Amino acid sequence: MKKEIRRSMLRPPHPGDFIRTEVIEPIGLSVTAAAAVLGVSRPTLSSLLNGKSDLSGDMALRVEKAFGIKMDILMRMQAAFDIAETRKREKHIRVAKFHPLTAFA
Repeated sequence: MKKEIRRSMLRPPHPGDFIRTEVIEPIGLSVTAAAAVLGVSRPTLSSLLNGKSDLSGDMALRVEKAFGIKMDILMRMQAAFDIAETRKREKHIRVAKFHPLTAFA
């Protein structure tokens, strides 16, 4: 169980996946119908639901207004997803630790 929890924290779901599986599919909406409800284009919503674009604050607020899922929760999901994705590239980002006493000596 602990291993499963640790793995899910390392690989949090994209908020688009959550919106698709927990909001749109359970109420039987198509992507086209959900896009109309949200007032966005079908390609815009499809890109989010398929994890190809990030969740914006504007879209999170639209989801909150239409479906009642608090935008704060959705934006935290996006932040967790972004952190996990960045951690995957951590070894490729090389920055030396700043030491203020020796930096300008």
